[in-house]
Amino acid sequence: MLDLEEQEAASGLERHVGYWLRFVSNHVSHEFSRRVSAQGVTVAEWVVLRALLDRSDCAPSRLAGDLGMTRGAISKLVDRLAAKRLVEKRQVGRDRRFQQVSLTSAGRRLIPELAAEADRNDDVFFGHLGLLERENLIALLRDVVARHGLKEVPVD
Repeated sequence: MLDLEEQEAASGLERHVGYWLRFVSNHVSHEFSRRVSAQGVTVAEWVVLRALLDRSDCAPSRLAGDLGMTRGAISKLVDRLAAKRLVEKRQVGRDRRFQQVSLTSAGRRLIPELAAEADRNDDVFFGHLGLLERENLIALLRDVVARHGLKEVPVD
């Protein structure tokens, strides 16, 4: 058991911004994971699908770089999405190592449904905040991201 001096020297969890970020993030992420799994995909698969919407044909290596993931992780995700017929892989040229990934029509149709789930999830957790408060919260978090050069897109 810590004596009084040691207890005072050890700041409480609730005094840390990181504690509250993690607390909220865990709940927001868990609920969103539940929502997208009902649509047959994981959060990581949703991230890849949404990223592909902004790109016509994309090399998996570029996708990995853009999302801050390893090539191996992207390869596994693309394979899973291809098995679900949400993306298709095409070989580029004669070398089988060079592929392009694109959304299938089923993948394109699913994205708005998943985006609506993301919007609903945000509304559940942050709908009580006014527009300016939400914008300020996002700006503050983006500042932390920029200051620390954070690149990896969160998928868990």
